[in-house]
Amino acid sequence: MSYLPLDQYQRKWIFTHQSMPVPEEDLEAIKPMDQIRSAQLWKDNISAQSPDSERLSAGDWPMKATNWTESVDWMTAWESDDQELPEAVLQHVDWQDDVTVYFCYEKYNIIETKWSTFKKYWKNFLFYDDGPILIGRRRAEALWFGDNGQVKLGQRD
Repeated sequence: MSYLPLDQYQRKWIFTHQSMPVPEEDLEAIKPMDQIRSAQLWKDNISAQSPDSERLSAGDWPMKATNWTESVDWMTAWESDDQELPEAVLQHVDWQDDVTVYFCYEKYNIIETKWSTFKKYWKNFLFYDDGPILIGRRRAEALWFGDNGQVKLGQRD
């Protein structure tokens, strides 16, 4: 298949960290893509030229201000004991739990999972907050998490 075993994923520790370990039975739903599949998904859905969100070009859909409706704080919720994503995020992304989502750290580092898994363990995914973009399979809504503690809520073209 085109996934890496979680044991071979360089950032596996974000899901097994002692402060927030993901239970073994839920780890199976967290599927890091291999570099070839990641690169293709990134090229088709994020940017054909740029390797990460810091170097997106003006022509890439995430760089178009009109694609983003608002920006909300995610860091306060991440640092709290509350496990829920911020309410504005949940309202914006009103997907069924079984929707396949892609958490795109950069061109060669994308994780596929289900919306239910992401919602439950979003804090683990955001141990690395260097501009990851969350998209859903065949869904227009998108989230762009910034290292400034804000998440942009928007739509892909």
